[in-house]
Amino acid sequence: MEQNNFYNKHLKPFARSLRSDATKAGIRLWCEVLSKGKTGYGFLRQRPIGNYIADFMCKELKLIIEVDGYSHNFKTVEDQERDEVLSNLGFTVLRFTDEEVMKDLSNVERTIRAFVADSQV
Repeated sequence: MEQNNFYNKHLKPFARSLRSDATKAGIRLWCEVLSKGKTGYGFLRQRPIGNYIADFMCKELKLIIEVDGYSHNFKTVEDQERDEVLSNLGFTVLRFTDEEVMKDLSNVERTIRAFVADSQV
């Protein structure tokens, strides 16, 4: 078990349940873009960070990727607060909608790969 100042072991059971009940968009992004080091970096799914569970997290890049479903249309303030907390922990948050992942995955992948490339400079 890794020891750091942002991992929240108390959220681990909930994160595990989210992994087994993933959205179609989340599964697609994982399978086609993020799994098995396809970006050159390892990502973890449904990772407890602070009081939140990140959809995807790369510790090495300090990057969190969120895939927002329809319910996030009504959570703008909460998402902004969450992003600010995660930013204060040193993470960059990239957000995509379910629709972007399902209908424009090439653009989503391009955005992620651009972030990865910029991080290597």
